[in-house]
Amino acid sequence: MSANRELFDDVMVPNYSPSAVIPVRGKGSRVWDQNANELIDFAGGIAVSCLGHCHPALVGALKDQGEKIWHLSNVMTNEPALRLAKKLVDNTFAEKVYFANSGAESNEAALKLARRWAIDNFGEHKSQIIAFKQGFHGRTFFTVTVGGQAAYSDGFGPKPGDIVHAEYNNLDSVKALISDNTCAVVMEPLQGEGGIVSPTDDFAKGVRELCDQHNALLIYDEVQTGVGRTGDLYAYMGLDVTPDILTTAKALGGGFPIGAMLTTTEIAKHLKIGTHGSTYGGNPLACAVAEAAFDTVNDQAVLDGVKHREQLLKSGLEKINEKYQVFSQIRGKGLLVGAVLTDAYQGRAKDFLNAAMDQGLMSLVAGASIIRFTPSLVIPEEDIAEGLARFERAVETIVNG
Repeated sequence: MSANRELFDDVMVPNYSPSAVIPVRGKGSRVWDQNANELIDFAGGIAVSCLGHCHPALVGALKDQGEKIWHLSNVMTNEPALRLAKKLVDNTFAEKVYFANSGAESNEAALKLARRWAIDNFGEHKSQIIAFKQGFHGRTFFTVTVGGQAAYSDGFGPKPGDIVHAEYNNLDSVKALISDNTCAVVMEPLQGEGGIVSPTDDFAKGVRELCDQHNALLIYDEVQTGVGRTGDLYAYMGLDVTPDILTTAKALGGGFPIGAMLTTTEIAKHLKIGTHGSTYGGNPLACAVAEAAFDTVNDQAVLDGVKHREQLLKSGLEKINEKYQVFSQIRGKGLLVGAVLTDAYQGRAKDFLNAAMDQGLMSLVAGASIIRFTPSLVIPEEDIAEGLARFERAVETIVNG
């Protein structure tokens, strides 16, 4: 049996349309496919592989824990989960941690907790959730409805209710919706899928103030921005705004599936025994790998290195744009960078992605008109330079038709 792209069409549900390239091996920020072609990875599994491929700290943790114990139900706790939770608490605003398997599950837990907190404290009327247009919070039916992109939630029948959407970076639109019936405002501290959009300082602080005025919780979805992606351990730290609940996943495990919800003791007490749970959440294998990833990233030299690499990546993209005039804006923070296509190339982000792949570079899109780059936080500078050279060749092929 040949494990090729055709086999995907034979055996897999058709909700994805993957590339014909099938990677089989990775080391650092380079990947090799079935035909031994080398690719530079500026995608990182969509901001997941924060330390690249096969980082020795993660491989070592996996091997070590893999020879001890893999799984326990939450009828018992385990040492890696306790150590990781302690480190998350010690290094953030949080006092309590809930472990899940993914960003969507972490957000599901956050939304359920917010509703339960509000109903317990104020009554059944306080159930409204405010989220933002173009936001993305996962693919469960609750989280995809909270996400502000109807195309992802339409066509599955009646949606969870009392969810409304404001405009990102428009405080007046939040003011028009928020009331004492609002239980939570859910926002990304930098919109990822929605176009790599950073909040203004006034907007971020204003949303916090509105939540305080109306006894609503502020939930930060840091699934994509967390664990060093923006150059801070968590993006809220760079905004000088503290949420009530924070979700984290993606980079938390450096490629091993794990997610977490972080909150305070006072809020957490509303998830009493039996109110929520997860079969795999907090399992020792995932937590051991995540602990190694967290320890590696939570280092000032690594975080400062993210900001340095941001400048290398953005300046390289600006130089490409000086020559080819294909971008109207280079935006984002840390190593979550978006190149916005000009009017002449609107809707063609996928063409640039495919052309880059042909040149040996893995990249991403954020909508139809934005190319997204989320490489390893420790990508070598020579790989940034080579990746940009490959991307420039891709741009040249598009521009010259």
